[in-house]
Amino acid sequence: MSRAPLTEAELAAALADLPHWRHEDGALTRSFRFHDFNEGLRLQGPGSSCSGAEREDHHPDWRNVWRDVEVHLSTHDAGAVTGRDLVLARRMDELAGDLRP
Repeated sequence: MSRAPLTEAELAAALADLPHWRHEDGALTRSFRFHDFNEGLRLQGPGSSCSGAEREDHHPDWRNVWRDVEVHLSTHDAGAVTGRDLVLARRMDELAGDLRP
């Protein structure tokens, strides 16, 4: 996946397909609310569909408080949102949907 920054048009088109995400401060941002603390950890854990982030050298910024997880995605070496962030955002949406009761 490309590490080239997305254009404004590409970003707007992507956000149309990612309704829970917003573009803030140069990153894709989303807040998740889970049933409990452990469910929130499953989004980040080694068994999640997001665990490939380390293998792909792509590291999201996380904030986890009880059942709430806030995620900020940007490709740090590009200094912007890239296609890699879109892939990870979609993975997170899929996994979050699987976790919800």
